[in-house]
Amino acid sequence: MCAHEDLVAVDDTGLRCALGGFSIDPWSPAELAVITHAHADHARPGCGRYLATPETASIMRTRLGDDIDVDMIEYGQRIRFGTVSVSLHPAGHVLGSAQVLLEPDAGPTWCVTGDYKTEPDPTCRAFEVQRCDVLVTESTFGLPVFRWEPDEAVVRSINEWRAANARAGRTSVLLGYSLGKAQRVLAALDPTIGPIGVHGAVRKVCAVYERHGVSFPGFVHANAETAGTLRGVGTIVAPPSVLGGTWLRRFASERGGMRTAMVSGWMAIRGRRRW
Repeated sequence: MCAHEDLVAVDDTGLRCALGGFSIDPWSPAELAVITHAHADHARPGCGRYLATPETASIMRTRLGDDIDVDMIEYGQRIRFGTVSVSLHPAGHVLGSAQVLLEPDAGPTWCVTGDYKTEPDPTCRAFEVQRCDVLVTESTFGLPVFRWEPDEAVVRSINEWRAANARAGRTSVLLGYSLGKAQRVLAALDPTIGPIGVHGAVRKVCAVYERHGVSFPGFVHANAETAGTLRGVGTIVAPPSVLGGTWLRRFASERGGMRTAMVSGWMAIRGRRRW
């Protein structure tokens, strides 16, 4: 077996680096977890200790509790675990997202990307290519069906849709993950079209983004108190879980009701769009 085949292997916790004594984004509790980003399928509770960027650590504390043990490491800073040097580098996915670069004392350099994107995003650091010998990469949208329009075209279509709804007296509802997608969408909204409201889960994460220097158009907490302001002319950014619930109904206007749109790469699949 080649030396590099032992650097990262799959065990009960997930991607395990035995030489460093840590797991990367473990799916079951590990003694030491190196975290690429704070989405729930990558940053899970129950680990003894975590390593993450300061931004990811802030989001993890918001989601998992202030009592978790997180060591923070800046982008590009190296830290030693056993005979392996570990550093985190921008992945461009969400605030604080990182690729994990593993440089052993002997043998090839590995890079575990986590989720990443190469398009510019004003809400997080841009992806940076890493020189390595072995690449372990996420490929959520690797199939040929996934071809994206330029960001400018997508943003324009969202704002045109909002404006058309406002003219017709309809409330616009944009659905996206409360971490990452919602903030990317929120940053792209034209505030001159109408008032903007966000679901509480989105608002909580936006507060972390703002503490780390990310700016958004003015928005309000979408709730019973602000429903009258948003109804019929406004736009609400919320997680997909609100569909079919009572929370969303309060924002439908008597004149035009509301229109919902899902902001997700999965909408490239025709069956998902019909759903």
